[in-house]
Amino acid sequence: MYVYIFRLRHFLFLGLLLFSFSVHSQSPPNFVVIMIDDLGYGDLGIYGNAIHQTPNIQKLAEKGMVFSDFHSNGPVCSPTRAAFLTGQYQQRSGIESAIGFNKEEGMPLSKKTLAEYLAQAGYSNGVFGKWHVGHVSLFGPNDQGFNRSVVSNNSPDYHTHMSRVGELDWYKNHKLNEEPGYLTDLVTNHALNFIEEQKKGPFFLFLSHVAIHFPFQGPDDLAHRTEGKIWHDAKYGPLPASQYRRAYKDMLEAVDESVGQVVEKLEELELSDQTVIFITSDNGGYSWVGSNYPLRGQKGDVFEGGHRIPAIAYWPGKIKGQQVETTTLTTMDLTPTFLSLAGIRLGRNNFDGIDFSPVLFNSGTIANRTIFWRFNNAYTGKKHHAVRSGDWKYIFEDGETYLFNLSMDITESNNLIKTYPIIAQNLKEQFLNWESEVE
Repeated sequence: MYVYIFRLRHFLFLGLLLFSFSVHSQSPPNFVVIMIDDLGYGDLGIYGNAIHQTPNIQKLAEKGMVFSDFHSNGPVCSPTRAAFLTGQYQQRSGIESAIGFNKEEGMPLSKKTLAEYLAQAGYSNGVFGKWHVGHVSLFGPNDQGFNRSVVSNNSPDYHTHMSRVGELDWYKNHKLNEEPGYLTDLVTNHALNFIEEQKKGPFFLFLSHVAIHFPFQGPDDLAHRTEGKIWHDAKYGPLPASQYRRAYKDMLEAVDESVGQVVEKLEELELSDQTVIFITSDNGGYSWVGSNYPLRGQKGDVFEGGHRIPAIAYWPGKIKGQQVETTTLTTMDLTPTFLSLAGIRLGRNNFDGIDFSPVLFNSGTIANRTIFWRFNNAYTGKKHHAVRSGDWKYIFEDGETYLFNLSMDITESNNLIKTYPIIAQNLKEQFLNWESEVE
């Protein structure tokens, strides 16, 4: 009996050792993160959308892992991007709202990013698309670990590349770049060239689409913004409101074509088996053009519609296909996970995020933890926060408090704040403790 148990343990240990070697091999994987701006939970076919045609994303989802409980760290752009790049709550970088049209705000260069960690391990890193964690001239990607960058500060016109304050907002390696073309196409072409140039690897590609953020302009729609004019009152673009949803659909489908081109390039270069692709969003969508169904709220809210987002992981031969993963995860978890996959070992204290690689390979589970959202809206002055622990979620939004059990009420329709006051109070106290720790 004891001999049998010893042999069983021996084989189990050997199997785990071989599995670990196959995943964390001497040839570290490439990473491609495709972040689609303002993509709502219900905007993709794999999440139930029957209007938007996204066959390339659908194919990756069917062959990979789809996450049903993945969350952006913030309900708007900049906070989530800071959390992704650092693996920490965005409050530690001083970014809690969407960065405006100035040069004062930005993620400190002293913050070490995923790109910087990977560069030290021999990776080449490129970012193409939207940066939005500080003006490129002072807080640019080439000073934070990226070898190559072609990016905007914010969300320019898709054709003229002019910002809402009438300035060219398109930079190549921190220098203004007057480059004609539709933004989604440009982002894609730069990404494809980067993959070709770095095919010997390893590389990290952050394909940070400006789409599907407004202005609402499909590939065939008119250019709008011109230099030297303020466009805040016409920020949604040249179309009448009745055309917004149509343009939004065209923009998303252009992004889907981009995804298909990236996958095709990886296959052409025989890099698919060496490359992790992760597709997600930076926050929930606007419900008046997109879909967060069946969730309550939209971008800017701390209800689920503001931060529960699509997420898909694809790695042929490593991540099994046709999986739906229900573990609660956030954007800041990506950095420690990718570093683990790259074989880079850092102390747990470096990050607020967690390594969820065991989930990807069905080799383990993630212990329950408490997750926090805080959004002080710089434009409206309103303050929101939320706490998630297991199935329970406590919310303070617009002066009102809520308590929901998400396992029974994913639509956040039944406020239980008066039914379970002790649970609500406990979560509130956890938030206050967290708040004092991250400041």
